[in-house]
Amino acid sequence: MITDGMFYEVLKRKNSYSTELCECMENTVQNLLDNTTSAKKPGMLLGKIQSGKTRTFLGIIGLAFDNSFDVTVILTKGTKALALQTFQRIEKEYSSFQEKDEVQIFDIMNLPDNLTLYELNQKIIIIAKKETHNLQRLYDALFVTYPSLSQRNVLIIDDEADLASVGYRRTQEETIEMNKIASQIDEIRGKIKQCSFLEVTATPYSLYLQPDDDETNTIFEPKRPAFTVLVPIHRDYIGGEYYFEMSNQSDSIASYVFEEVHPDELNVLKREDRRVFRIEDALTSRRVHTLRDAIVNFIVGGCIRRIQDRLDGKTTKKFSFIMHTEFARRSHQWQENIVRAITDQLINSVTNNRELFNQLIKNSYQNISQSIGLLDHYIPPYNDVYKEVNSALTQGQLMITVVNSERSVKELLDEHGQLKLRTPLNIFIGGQILDRGITINNLIGFYYGRRPNQFKQDTVLQHSRMYGFRPIKDLTVTRFYTTLGIHQVMQNIHTFDSALRDAFIRGAHNNGIVFIRRDDYSNIVPCSPNKILLSTTTTIRPSRRILPVGFQTKSKTNIQKIIAQIDSVLSEHLSDGPESSPFMIELEKAKNIIDLISQTLEFEEILNWNIDAFIAILEYLSINTENTSQKGSVHCLVRTNRNIKRFKADGSFSDAPDTASTEGVIAKSTAIDVPILMLFKQNGSLEDDWRGVPFWWPVLVTPRNTQTVIFASDVNENS
Repeated sequence: MITDGMFYEVLKRKNSYSTELCECMENTVQNLLDNTTSAKKPGMLLGKIQSGKTRTFLGIIGLAFDNSFDVTVILTKGTKALALQTFQRIEKEYSSFQEKDEVQIFDIMNLPDNLTLYELNQKIIIIAKKETHNLQRLYDALFVTYPSLSQRNVLIIDDEADLASVGYRRTQEETIEMNKIASQIDEIRGKIKQCSFLEVTATPYSLYLQPDDDETNTIFEPKRPAFTVLVPIHRDYIGGEYYFEMSNQSDSIASYVFEEVHPDELNVLKREDRRVFRIEDALTSRRVHTLRDAIVNFIVGGCIRRIQDRLDGKTTKKFSFIMHTEFARRSHQWQENIVRAITDQLINSVTNNRELFNQLIKNSYQNISQSIGLLDHYIPPYNDVYKEVNSALTQGQLMITVVNSERSVKELLDEHGQLKLRTPLNIFIGGQILDRGITINNLIGFYYGRRPNQFKQDTVLQHSRMYGFRPIKDLTVTRFYTTLGIHQVMQNIHTFDSALRDAFIRGAHNNGIVFIRRDDYSNIVPCSPNKILLSTTTTIRPSRRILPVGFQTKSKTNIQKIIAQIDSVLSEHLSDGPESSPFMIELEKAKNIIDLISQTLEFEEILNWNIDAFIAILEYLSINTENTSQKGSVHCLVRTNRNIKRFKADGSFSDAPDTASTEGVIAKSTAIDVPILMLFKQNGSLEDDWRGVPFWWPVLVTPRNTQTVIFASDVNENS
């Protein structure tokens, strides 16, 4: 393989590719040269969300051109925004080659019908949306208008490959459309004389985990692509590990990132209803208090960062905030009205209600100062921040933009194909255009509330525009606002994503991945991956904690007898007192205890504890063990007289009745072949925001010797 050719050498100098990135690109092209690839057996370029996949495949194109490839077709998601972004990025990357007539770049819908032989003999890049009309135009270009192109060596790059490139989807209407697009792509690929096929994605699960309708075995062996190359992760990349793992560490700035939105607030943001919320009260109403705090935090955080930039002698950056809660355009208009009302009333309060203005800014300043101070970064004095915020608001430095119109895409994107930041502070409100692929720079605020009936892995992860390259100073002022239920689903999805990614990297095709579900008759049965819905999915990995979070106890009169019943069941095992060492109990007894506990708790959101899944996982882990002496049993650890507060200092629900340094160590050393069920009896005092009645809080820890399992408590009946 040629690695010092004209295209690749220029791109390497221009972009200062790291050694790891060069290895990734060279491995990909070498594999394309060595392997036969197709839509059914593609090459796979696997990266994380917003981790530089586009930058990587743009370099791969250049290296491929140096190694006998003549034409590259890039298939993009079927929106004008992403197609335009891709086109602009390619034009920028290959501008010097265009100027020298070494490459021609076209959007398929603007491809001229009179290209000369001189132009056709150059390297050619064609961008086409994964949409029926675009693909028909591509077919006509390759086989009717310019048939010579189909006789050359063609590389097809399927960007966001999990979207619209596979025939399987969950509803009949989507299946018809997806199948048509997939068949069009396959027909084009099949008629090209020499064709290589490279899929690029961060969410490969619909590609790896294609259904085979075989439910005779719990082990599912993913369909492997011809090869998989991983995009290297930059040291400044921020993804799910930060938002859903490091955020649990109190000494990390990530612990400040999540702020809870009450579900009722999302309902207010859906449509106008003056019986519930009056827009003239936007700056004081409790109905939108988290959105109001989010906007003020964004303004204050952005102003603090601009002060810090000036102090460091840097050009002050422009910052962005995204509000993404609804798909419908009418909701976007209503949300824009609310956001404008909040900002207009905030500006008005500068002169007419200075006390309210000062209180809002001070509360935000104190909030953000905590995370900045954790890293000992410079915190500007409050008076300086106050003046900066005042200036930003009164001098028009805040811009609010609705991003949902395909007709306005060109005015929304800058020359780099990214959302244009026109002012120092930019609030974007939108739907589908924000969902995938579009890059948004300097994002420090993300208000998310999409609540579909079914949380799909690929879709929800791709909504995470907060993923990507984030400087540490920006992270200190970054906040993520969503409901506890959505946050928990996203945390489950991150765990699911990490488990499958690890399995792919280690070679899951050799060991398989276990997919199981609990059917209507309370039996655990295997299922195909296409039956998995993320709203009812739990990922089981070695030594993982599984517990309910976000609950309140039922009233004292309702649960006292149940608590006494649980006490009685456990008392016979506590001969050494309540601080006894772990002991073994029968599975049925453990299940009965969990069932009793579930009757004592109530939740604000149904997603917070799937009791059926909890019991089924306990059952699965106890029965499916190679240690025959422990089969059908569960380790148990009991601790009493605990006094945990219902809420943490930041206002979020407490989620750790156990401690990593004490019970965590015991659990990991005990749960080797079967799980351990830890039961913590809380005093539940009124002072700690409980209802003045003791209750039991269960924590299930999976055994060390556990194979990765994707568990679903129900299935998709339409699949």
